[in-house]
Amino acid sequence: MTFDIVPGDPASPVILHVPHASRALTESGLSCSVEDELDHLTDAHTDLIALGAAGRAGRRPWTFVNRLSRLVVDPERFAEDEMLAVGMGPVYTHGYAGRRLRADDPARDAVLLHEHFHPYAAAMTTLVDERLAATGRATVLDVHSYPTERLPYELHGDGPRPPVCLGTSPFHTPPPLVEAARAAFGEVALDTPFAGCYVPLKHYERDRAVTALMIEIRRDQYMTEPGGPPTGGLESIIRALAALVDALP
Repeated sequence: MTFDIVPGDPASPVILHVPHASRALTESGLSCSVEDELDHLTDAHTDLIALGAAGRAGRRPWTFVNRLSRLVVDPERFAEDEMLAVGMGPVYTHGYAGRRLRADDPARDAVLLHEHFHPYAAAMTTLVDERLAATGRATVLDVHSYPTERLPYELHGDGPRPPVCLGTSPFHTPPPLVEAARAAFGEVALDTPFAGCYVPLKHYERDRAVTALMIEIRRDQYMTEPGGPPTGGLESIIRALAALVDALP
């Protein structure tokens, strides 16, 4: 299995989703050394943040962690994603600075989507369905990080880069969820430099019982950039995320 689902409290509707923490690769047609890409594109240590917060929360949330690098497939990109413009759709052909990573190969991409992307999406959809059945609602908190300095691939990176960026959806992100995140993390901004949040397509803009928020933590808050170890700030981020989980109804 290329992802882990760590069970939470049966009464918890909260899912901590960690899609980009891994550096693990499998055969996927990458044609060059990608250590530099992994340093810049991996949301390093966000799995530690999510699992640490889950352990501290009063009611343990469920945790879904991708164990493959986004350089294999990116589970949060879709067939018509705007990031296709820079070669970073579900299967990246280009890296963070525009470097060619793979030749164009639709047949290979179809295999990767079949083996990795679709099973991942199905498992996440099932987990959301299970939380809905158990609690009547589901809240997906998407745990990411982003670099202090803008990277070339960023399509909307010219705005503020706050300590924590909250990515929202007009349909799935109610104001109380945003206010709870503000109270937990302190200095935040909405939808800059990254916007939106992850909701399985089955529920996307269909089911208001599924709420969601993307949490983008600026990396200088908790780690040595670009791909180094965590710093002392990691613990404060873990505490803040646990506080947000505990603040949700």
